[in-house]
Amino acid sequence: MTMQSSYSAQEENWQNVVAHENPQVENNGTTETERDMHRESAPRRKSLRGFAAMDGEKQKAIASMGGRAAHQQGVAHEFSSEEARMAGKKGGEAVSRNREHMAAIGKKGGEAAHGRRRQRQEAQQHSGAVQS
Repeated sequence: MTMQSSYSAQEENWQNVVAHENPQVENNGTTETERDMHRESAPRRKSLRGFAAMDGEKQKAIASMGGRAAHQQGVAHEFSSEEARMAGKKGGEAVSRNREHMAAIGKKGGEAAHGRRRQRQEAQQHSGAVQS
């Protein structure tokens, strides 16, 4: 990189900083910075292209062909049972760190178990099996 190209890049960066710190006010009362921020936050409508534009079935078919080709070439990764065990353990550790999530799971399981017990008791009472 030459001294001149280095200087022009630094000068351009400095101009960007100065422009950001001292935005120009436009005729409508908004600053360039405000306009740029609005432009960045406004939702952009993107047209789907390539793989994203295809329907799900076509995507699945192409992905399947890619997987088969990788296996035929011997470059596809295959999980060993040990690798799969470690991945499952890691995922379990990650989810169990969330105490609220674990409490919700436990509550749901308890409600389901007690709900089945309650249904059996009510069924027995209606059939006359339980006598008072």
